[in-house]
Amino acid sequence: MIEESSAQLSEAAGVEEPGFATKTQRHEEEETAAEGASDASADSPIATHQSSIPSPLAPAQVIEALLFAADSPVKLDRLAELAEVQAESARAVIDELNTNYKETGRTFRVQRVAQGYQLYTMPDYAEFVRRLYQHRYTHRLSRAALEVMAIIAYKQPVTRPEIEQLRGVDCSGPLVTLLERRLIATYGRASRPGNPFLYRTTPEFLRYFGLAGLEDLPRMEEIGEFLARRESGVDGSEPDKAETFDSLAMDGGHRDGAPEDAR
Repeated sequence: MIEESSAQLSEAAGVEEPGFATKTQRHEEEETAAEGASDASADSPIATHQSSIPSPLAPAQVIEALLFAADSPVKLDRLAELAEVQAESARAVIDELNTNYKETGRTFRVQRVAQGYQLYTMPDYAEFVRRLYQHRYTHRLSRAALEVMAIIAYKQPVTRPEIEQLRGVDCSGPLVTLLERRLIATYGRASRPGNPFLYRTTPEFLRYFGLAGLEDLPRMEEIGEFLARRESGVDGSEPDKAETFDSLAMDGGHRDGAPEDAR
């Protein structure tokens, strides 16, 4: 009883006794502890990360970065999704980028190819790009493979018997080569005796030739005139009996891209 009375009197008088703390002291200690916890939270890595979140980047910067990093054509919808903008806005950004590249004399452009968009070096610099890769082995296609490729491109979807009927010779070898190069792909089977495979071109075919779509293929008459000039040397070049698929490709730097679903 005497000890309890002493403690109560001491607390009322604001006098500290060993083992006891006044209400005022306890309140101050609680406030100090709360402030310390608040300061520690502010100094924590999580708080620092949250306070240093960068402001949103401009869509033009994002789309340019995506195209620079891509090793194959990127579809417009995908670019818009990644940049978090509408498809029409993404298309406007691409036009803006090309305008800027032209005005500043850049050596590349964003080109629509294989139903997507990709950075391409300008044809003026093709020779220099070739020198960069001059020691890299390039597997070129034979004239037979080129003929089969042309038939498939203009007659697709087409079966092997139909190709052989047009060429007059067996085409199993060229077909295998084109399939390995991913320039063509099977497209189901034809509803006729034997159910032969149907073949068609792939996005890799469009990318390789720098075509936005099959509608950009030259007319058959233009192909005939071109090959005739090459054979006769009328265009100033030497007749080349070993005309290859690669020699008809668009000039500029290319990077291999995995084909998606054809067309």
